Amino acid sequence: MSKMFYKGRIDARQNYVMSGYNVNRDVKAGTEEAPISIVVSTDARKEEIEAIIEEHSICANITVDKEQEENTIELDTLLNKPKTAVFEKTPNRNDPCLCGSGKKYKKCCG
Repeated sequence: MSKMFYKGRIDARQNYVMSGYNVNRDVKAGTEEAPISIVVSTDARKEEIEAIIEEHSICANITVDKEQEENTIELDTLLNKPKTAVFEKTPNRNDPCLCGSGKKYKKCCG
């Protein structure tokens, strides 16, 4: 059958592709398009957080509310990003061993 006579699933597939969680989004948290929201209980704490925000050039909305609990989770996640783990490459079979024995890796530690 040709494409001309195929009915069904074409529109459904387009809707499926358009919806869902977008992992590769361009809007990052802490920018002007998506500022983070922080709730603080005192004005002194607000000044501390403003200094941190200016230092790291982050956009945020800070509200002072003594009745609510302090909420700085979004700021903490931006400041403490996980770092990529880098592993040392294991030597090839015929390279000298890393332990310093002078033997080839395949006969010593491999």
